[in-house]
Amino acid sequence: MPTVPDARPDPDPRDIKRWRRYLADERAEAAVYRDLAGRRTGEEREILLALAEAEGRHEAHWRALLGEHVGKPMPGDIRTRILGFLARRFGSVFVLALAQRAETRSPYPNDADATASMGADEKIHEEVVRALATRGRNRLSGTFRAAVFGANDGLVSNLALVLGISGSGVSNQIVLLTGMAGLLAGALSMGAGEYVSVRSQRELLEASTPGADARDAVGLLDVDANELALVYRARGMTAEEAEVRAADVLKHNNFGTTEVEDTHESVGTGLGAAAASFCFFASGAIIPVLPYLFGLEGVTALIVASVLVGIALLSTGIVVGLLSGGPPFKRALRQLAIGYGAAAATYLLGMLFGTSL
Repeated sequence: MPTVPDARPDPDPRDIKRWRRYLADERAEAAVYRDLAGRRTGEEREILLALAEAEGRHEAHWRALLGEHVGKPMPGDIRTRILGFLARRFGSVFVLALAQRAETRSPYPNDADATASMGADEKIHEEVVRALATRGRNRLSGTFRAAVFGANDGLVSNLALVLGISGSGVSNQIVLLTGMAGLLAGALSMGAGEYVSVRSQRELLEASTPGADARDAVGLLDVDANELALVYRARGMTAEEAEVRAADVLKHNNFGTTEVEDTHESVGTGLGAAAASFCFFASGAIIPVLPYLFGLEGVTALIVASVLVGIALLSTGIVVGLLSGGPPFKRALRQLAIGYGAAAATYLLGMLFGTSL
């Protein structure tokens, strides 16, 4: 059990204020973990409840230091309150990613009134939450990630195309037609590429799956003279491991039942992947075209298209940041800078070629 400190008889008002802030934050963080645990079962629920209990130990430390100066309960800081709001209503991997970042901001390692073990606790909590968030990221379907990246590709490429053709000084109708052509060409290209990729992956998996004829032949092999061990050596086992595995297979006649995991289902179908890729790209590529579809022209249309794409890029950047465990707003600004940089370069090239023509 951790040692609970004695209350200080006459603490400095600044210390009281800081300790009360820490106490409020610990209460709020414990509530976040309990809310997250309420949306989970099994091992993950137990882990989150254990984290809440650990925050309770830290809460007891500050309560003991404050003694009679505890005062009325205070709300946690704004970040923790937002995190609690999200945890109560969503409880998703995004909340865990935010909780992971919150654990990295602990002031305890640099505070003389916090014990060394409390600072160490917070570092371990970060790793625990990181592992839970990683589980959630791994459970996210590939389709969801493809949606984010496919939409982002559509946003950037079609904004660059629309701005580039606008910079050349052509009419509003040509800009609109070019934008729609870019949408269809890009979406069809993405869909076709995804179809070929998935079909090829499935064919490779099928080629790597143990054949039924070999599986049926195992029961007929001569126990004292056979090449079964060579199969396992060809798959990467050492000679000793291959001999042991071959003897086990001959004994139980289970060749091919556990050798290659059936991943066809996780790969998906070619047509399904192609349709998803088409839709994701098109959903992003339509945004730069919207102002022109609604009749806007010239500089007004360019500004509206750029603003709409900027909002979408910030949104996808935040999602990418949360999925990767990095700082979401930094990722969002990076997405915005890359998208606007590509569009600005294409616009300048359009102006250059338009002038020369």
